Amino acid sequence: MGGDLSGAPKNGSPKFLVRALRDPDGANLDRIQIIKGWSDTAGKTHEEIYDVAVSDGRKANSSGAYPPVGNTVNLENPGYSNSIGDPTLGAYWEDPNFDPAQSAFYYVRVIEIPTPSWLAYDLKVFGGKMPKGATEADLMLQERAYTSPIWYTPN
Repeated sequence: MGGDLSGAPKNGSPKFLVRALRDPDGANLDRIQIIKGWSDTAGKTHEEIYDVAVSDGRKANSSGAYPPVGNTVNLENPGYSNSIGDPTLGAYWEDPNFDPAQSAFYYVRVIEIPTPSWLAYDLKVFGGKMPKGATEADLMLQERAYTSPIWYTPN
């Protein structure tokens, strides 16, 4: 991914086909998102996040938000299970709010299921104590991957 689009076909909008595969030694995938950014006529910047593929057949609620994927992280003996999420995700997406007169950019973000952080592994292996101010939330994370942006410039 990455590139420049200039001009738009009449009555058309950018269309994206996205597919992500988990790392063979890594965690399953939670979701694929497309992030759109643009500036309005007053120069104010905006960003919108679209969940375009979501694992485990989860359905959006009435406000369009998806429930969390779940959590299989074991902090006693740091590890996780790939019993949630999906090893691959894919989707076809078309920008529903495209304005051909407005510059914009798009990029894809892929999010994995929760896994233990390196802090959790280090505490177990080295028998350390939690750093001052750290919480249990610091012991888990959801790794993310990003693509290069695609820029849209009107004619």
